[in-house]
Amino acid sequence: MEYVSTRGSAPVLDFEGVTLAGLASDGGLYLPREWPSFTEHQIREMRGLAYWEVAVEVMTPFVGDSLTRSELIDICQQVYCGEFSHAAVTPLVQMDETHWLLELFHGPTLAFKDVALQLLGRLFETFLERRGQNLTIVGATSGDTGSAAINAVAGRERSEIFMLHPAGRVSEVQRRQMTTVRAPNVHNLAIEGNFDDAQRHVKRMFGDGEVNSVLNLGAVNSINWARLMAQVVYYFYAALQLGAPDRKVAFSVPTGNFGDVFAGYVAARMGLPVERLIVATNVNDILHRALANGDYSAGDLVPTATPSMDIQVSSNFERLLFDVGGREGAAMAAQMRGFDKDRAMRLTNAQREGAAALFVSQRADGEQMARAMQWACENAGQVIDPHTAIGLSAARDALAADLIDPATPIVTLATAHAAKFPDAVERAIGVRPALPQRVGDLFGREEKFASISGDYEAARSFVLDHASANAG
Repeated sequence: MEYVSTRGSAPVLDFEGVTLAGLASDGGLYLPREWPSFTEHQIREMRGLAYWEVAVEVMTPFVGDSLTRSELIDICQQVYCGEFSHAAVTPLVQMDETHWLLELFHGPTLAFKDVALQLLGRLFETFLERRGQNLTIVGATSGDTGSAAINAVAGRERSEIFMLHPAGRVSEVQRRQMTTVRAPNVHNLAIEGNFDDAQRHVKRMFGDGEVNSVLNLGAVNSINWARLMAQVVYYFYAALQLGAPDRKVAFSVPTGNFGDVFAGYVAARMGLPVERLIVATNVNDILHRALANGDYSAGDLVPTATPSMDIQVSSNFERLLFDVGGREGAAMAAQMRGFDKDRAMRLTNAQREGAAALFVSQRADGEQMARAMQWACENAGQVIDPHTAIGLSAARDALAADLIDPATPIVTLATAHAAKFPDAVERAIGVRPALPQRVGDLFGREEKFASISGDYEAARSFVLDHASANAG
């Protein structure tokens, strides 16, 4: 399996190469040169398999020669048979005759990021040991990526992680899950500004020649293909339980950076019968505007009760635009240069039409989010987090607007445990969700993080000064 950059001029890499590289050297994102596909018979053969077994089948075409089948089986068993509190890993819960929840929060940090990052941590370890190399991971988080990535690599010998989060713009649980980890290879940075600022610094660091001359940088954000690949698995797993390939399924995905919903697009390209992918946004609705009328323009970011979606520049959207727009790397590079300059661009007709074949979008504000939480509690006995509520609101609105066939089951991705956002949940339904016992004494642990200004040089200097590759 060969991987190419969305911007056309970076080297072609294999799976091991893209896993360790993260962002392409030309600033683009890696994708498979061609999409692997399954026949209906092959999908049907996956019915009844355990989660780890589905993971092996779905990921095998992507890893190519970088892992033997026995190596992939061993990694998947380590991750999905030991790190999650539910035997099904990502169980489905029925809410009514149409709506289902796909619970993605049974990992160690109570968010969907665990499903991919627990795997990514082991892939890093395998490939770095093979090469005899060390990796300096630099990431940005709007809340959940940071804790999941830190948990996946804390204490590992060949990886060191620097995680940037926007100061005061993540929930207390999200922050503490990052800042109370005391492993020597973990560095937390609270930066002035928002997630988009943090994400911009990380991308810039990957293109900084001086940084790359002394550090071997790696990425854990969804710009890393391996992380996104692992998320494809739960679309297959859920659809199989609902009758695939003999029955189509729709998915509603609360998203800000577009990685989670793009994984659903990949599943569809691989042959999974996906009726629709509903892109659910909060009031920071750049993705809704782009899909609804072709307007991909960054506005002023509004802090909300769904901080993981408070994003105005959605990195993974570039992957979709490249794939549906003709896979022209030079044209994609020029389009993104224009966006970087003007913070706005229009989608081409090919991009709009290609996206519309599978995607619809819905926007939900704080009131709509609260109503969805109330409906889930009163009608289905489910206490859901604010991000999941955005997805559920979008699912119900899409059904009401006749965008989805009423006979098609709609699966809303439950991306985080409600206890990660107790204040917002309590305001909406009058119930304060408790943290699961497996989280332990989170509020009794000492926090440690560095506070830095919001400019790139501050982040760059911190990483260079504190990276173990420069120690001594």
